[in-house]
Amino acid sequence: MNELIPSEFFVSQNYPNPFKEMTKIKFCVAYKTRVQITIYNSEGKLIEKLVDEEKKPGTYEVEFSALWCHSGEGRNLTIGKYYYRLVTDEYKCEKKMQLIK
Repeated sequence: MNELIPSEFFVSQNYPNPFKEMTKIKFCVAYKTRVQITIYNSEGKLIEKLVDEEKKPGTYEVEFSALWCHSGEGRNLTIGKYYYRLVTDEYKCEKKMQLIK
């Protein structure tokens, strides 16, 4: 089976949104490049870097947890608005997500 290679960069709205404990962010990479996906609170404070690495062209999905960092450490985020940002050398996109309890 051939995997389709995206022709452009794209980041979708997280699902589910709003979310309670965990949400997924799907994104497309058009060509090999460094990709960063970061999460910020409504005050602009960095919460976590979900992705910070070179990616080949393709479609990817990453999970964000309100209870756990990717490193395995526990956390307890407050309800409210959060933002996630996808950045490459030539593409930037930011979207809003809502944490509920």
